[in-house]
Amino acid sequence: MSFLQQFGGKIKPEHLQRYEQSDNWQNGQFQNLKEADMTMSLSKIPSALYKQFVASAGRVPETNLPILPFDKAAFLNDNDQGKFIWYGHSVMLIRLVGKTILVDPMLGPNTTPIAPVATKRFSTNTLDLIDAFPTIDLLLLTHDHYDHLDFASIQKLKYKTKKYVVALGVKRHLVSWGVPAADITEMDWWQEQQLDELNITFTPTQHFSGRGLTDRMKSFWGGWALQTPTEHIWVSGDGGYGDHFKTIGERLPPFDFAFMECGQYNTDWHPVHLFPAESVQAALDANVKKAMPIHWAGFPLSYYHTWKEPADEFVEAAQANGLDYFLPKLGELFTIEMERKASWWMEVD
Repeated sequence: MSFLQQFGGKIKPEHLQRYEQSDNWQNGQFQNLKEADMTMSLSKIPSALYKQFVASAGRVPETNLPILPFDKAAFLNDNDQGKFIWYGHSVMLIRLVGKTILVDPMLGPNTTPIAPVATKRFSTNTLDLIDAFPTIDLLLLTHDHYDHLDFASIQKLKYKTKKYVVALGVKRHLVSWGVPAADITEMDWWQEQQLDELNITFTPTQHFSGRGLTDRMKSFWGGWALQTPTEHIWVSGDGGYGDHFKTIGERLPPFDFAFMECGQYNTDWHPVHLFPAESVQAALDANVKKAMPIHWAGFPLSYYHTWKEPADEFVEAAQANGLDYFLPKLGELFTIEMERKASWWMEVD
């Protein structure tokens, strides 16, 4: 039963009626702003499978990556500054204007739960972190891929989460897992949601979706802009490089800080993931003042790079292009004014 539940909710006629109202739904599926070809020739598949599951040198740390313990009192000690904690890959715990926000909480140990071979997390016992978290006022989901939306994590979080704001089409998965439908708001690109002093905008990305063989492109994907009276934060979301980053920079105020996708890239799926130099350029295009790379230090999802390379190359590109950056340790509480130039990952084997 758990295996079957991993796939999420099936599409029903009432879902299609909702999706068809979107300008971004055409020919029975959601669309990118421009075509993103992800086709891999049959001749490449054997080599890709070998590299992914056998040739793993440097892709996984030799020791588990430690996570700093959660200090609940420090996190909830509200002042005029936002607080942030990164837990590897794309998991962010955020405190803004008195609200606790959790983004893409894939805290499970395996990001390929329906595959014959597990893709194990670089850190251990991460599901236990949820027990220490305070009540989640807002849970944000960028899209429905397994490395962002995790069944095991939602099973624990649904008992301590007040509200969910998710990409259009993701609601059906949560409802099938026992989350009350009334607690979930779905959003299309550029739609906004106001939650007291927090304004939420769903921004475009160039990506795709799906949890099974029949639901590819049947839910949407994107990023999240979070604006308060004093800070403007952006989660870029997964997706390849394109003109939409400049559009985001033109349509929204400058971002004080951004979590930029940078990791699990590969020449075989280049259109839908940012390489490090592109991640830096995307941040500049979107008028980001300070950025940090995410979507790394969690899982070995790409055979193209070592686990450290995304951070190394992001820092190099940021320095070359004059972009301020910050790379915290896993579990470290930080504010956007803090400075960290030391490369903590270089100290790990």
